Amino acid sequence: MFHSLKLLLPALIPSWNFFDEIAASPRIEYALLRAPGDSCAWREFRPRPPSLSPLTMLARLFWNARGNETLFVVSCAERLLAEPTAHSQDEIFRRIAADVAEKDAWLRFRILLVSEQDGAGVRALAFVSDARRAS
Repeated sequence: MFHSLKLLLPALIPSWNFFDEIAASPRIEYALLRAPGDSCAWREFRPRPPSLSPLTMLARLFWNARGNETLFVVSCAERLLAEPTAHSQDEIFRRIAADVAEKDAWLRFRILLVSEQDGAGVRALAFVSDARRAS
């Protein structure tokens, strides 16, 4: 009995060693442009809601397709910073373009790394993409 409990405990109580490192969190912002060289007005991609009702939180335990897709985009951003590939960049562009209403515009995105230092949030620019057509 004790041996079975000893095997089950790590599954019930997560370990902080689960993560290799605790690093700054990537945030994705995008800009819509009329032409590739225009100045940018950056917008946060899929900002988190300020609060959620308990019923919404419970429902998201069982169905949260949009949240899962947003996590995928964040993992693409992490991979793009660690080991740049066209695939990660294409996936981020594809997801942003699907959310954008203006299909005739040019699109750029950037990745900011958000961390906390001395109790204040610090945002550092890590990556800026070239402009592409949103369609």
